[in-house]
Amino acid sequence: MAKKTKNQQAALAKVDKKQKYALTEAIELLKEVDYAKFDGSVEVAYRLGIDTKKNDQQIRGAMVLPNGTGKDQTVLVFAKGEKAQEAKDAGADFVGDDEYIEKISKGWFEFDVIVATPDMMGQIGRLGRVLGPKA
Repeated sequence: MAKKTKNQQAALAKVDKKQKYALTEAIELLKEVDYAKFDGSVEVAYRLGIDTKKNDQQIRGAMVLPNGTGKDQTVLVFAKGEKAQEAKDAGADFVGDDEYIEKISKGWFEFDVIVATPDMMGQIGRLGRVLGPKA
């Protein structure tokens, strides 16, 4: 078995394995015994006491992290007229129609997400061969 370092031994000495900690107390203890030089992660498991085989007891959902994932997404919106102005106001990085279709067909891929209005879908269909491998 591997030898424990001084930091590991000091952290283990502060934790009582037989005691159940409240959530806030556990978080404080976790911050106190942290000795890593990087941002670590914590895994939490909840015992919910449900039968997942029954449809009415399944739990599904998504959550938004308070600070996001740390990566900014570059958004391209294909829209015309009033919808184009709405996209600009909403904060889209690139907004346009035919000029961006031509740029993409020539090999321009400086975006992460594409959003299109229904009236533009017919024109964007030609980009399927170019955008398909990028997805």
